[in-house]
Amino acid sequence: MKNQALPTAIGVTGASRGIGAATAIELARRGFMVACLNRNCLATACPEGISGDVSSRLVGVQCDIRDEESVQRALQQANNLGSGLFGVINNAGIASGGPSDTYALKDFEETLRTNVIGTFSVCQSAYPFLAANGGGIIVNIGSFWDRIGGKRYAAYCASKAAVAAISRALAVEWAKKNIRVLDVAPGYVRTEMTADHLDQQAMQEHLKGRIPRGYPGEPGDIARFVGSIFVENNSYLTGTTIYIDGAQGISP
Repeated sequence: MKNQALPTAIGVTGASRGIGAATAIELARRGFMVACLNRNCLATACPEGISGDVSSRLVGVQCDIRDEESVQRALQQANNLGSGLFGVINNAGIASGGPSDTYALKDFEETLRTNVIGTFSVCQSAYPFLAANGGGIIVNIGSFWDRIGGKRYAAYCASKAAVAAISRALAVEWAKKNIRVLDVAPGYVRTEMTADHLDQQAMQEHLKGRIPRGYPGEPGDIARFVGSIFVENNSYLTGTTIYIDGAQGISP
């Protein structure tokens, strides 16, 4: 790293809300400089109530993961923070659903373009910085939907299975550069995007029977685990999918 007296930097895509925002704040609390990579912009990464010390480590950076040049510019900015880029978290993504017999191919393609190619693009653009800085960690946010049959969500399931496969492939290929790659796969998590759906009575009854503890996770559950990956910096932890789903993926 450029200067060990300065905090290392981590880039987080989709950091304006939900899991991305919670993760960015958690990393800043743990002392990292955090580049909050958002498509629309810069000031939404720091909600009210965050202390000045933490907020000073949250830096908004404009980035559209579907645009290769935008990704490259954003990661260059992230690498200029603190003592250089130590990791990236690929959180940005989309989910759309519909009957598979009539689901528009353009919508299927857009899901893959964002969730799969966008994730790979960020990994690819981060590689030269991580390699030059002596290594680092890439955490791709997958989903427990990568291993279940989700009705009406064939595109989303396929995209998250691809994210897990990419994570394994890059972990093997980039190990000699001391770059570790992990796939963190949440189950149902209550966010701004999912709250309306999860609050429906029928869905709540479904989750009571589906999730052993009876209720979904919160963004902070994912954020704290991701933060621990970077703090512990375990050199032997790479190439695997870690499910954070309250055991719902294995529940009968």
